[in-house]
Amino acid sequence: MSLASRMVVVLTAVGFLSGAFLTTVGLLTQERIALNKKLEIERAIIAVVPGASASRLIHEEKDLAVYGGLDESGRLAGYAVYTSGVGFQDKIVLMLGIDSALARISSLVILDQKETPGLGAKITDGESFLDYWEGKDFAGPLRLRKPPAESPAGLSASEVNTITGATISSQAVVDIVNAARERMLKLSESGKLTAGGENAR
Repeated sequence: MSLASRMVVVLTAVGFLSGAFLTTVGLLTQERIALNKKLEIERAIIAVVPGASASRLIHEEKDLAVYGGLDESGRLAGYAVYTSGVGFQDKIVLMLGIDSALARISSLVILDQKETPGLGAKITDGESFLDYWEGKDFAGPLRLRKPPAESPAGLSASEVNTITGATISSQAVVDIVNAARERMLKLSESGKLTAGGENAR
């Protein structure tokens, strides 16, 4: 066998073994990755819905999942909305907590983002961004406050603070939440949220 033929055989074998190894690792870790994601979502639901100790999936569609946050007696304490959209760099994934009347935002958590470190990535920071979402009006669209207020008290009920130097990332989160709001209102009008909440036990 010539040198060229031996090189082809060796490279083919190495490629086959590498592919088989990667496939095996993928299959072995797939279940654990799915479990970790489920646990992350469950923790986020408890974090954004005050009084919730458990949850139940009410509705799911592309880029949107609505969970009912349940208190210890099994009653609906509020909704948690798992949704995503495009940020400055890549997709932003978040969990939004809303009261059961769809009137107020209880909390917001960023689950995944790849925004610019030190700038857009501050959307994950409570003091810089997330704290300004608590108690905001969910009855109408939210808008970004520019220039930013010095404290949450300086904002109206429908305003959230922008991050200095990261307006695009800040606006992206507002757009994602407003899009989720529109979809939630449609679900509520169709009766899907009420039915899910009543049956959530």
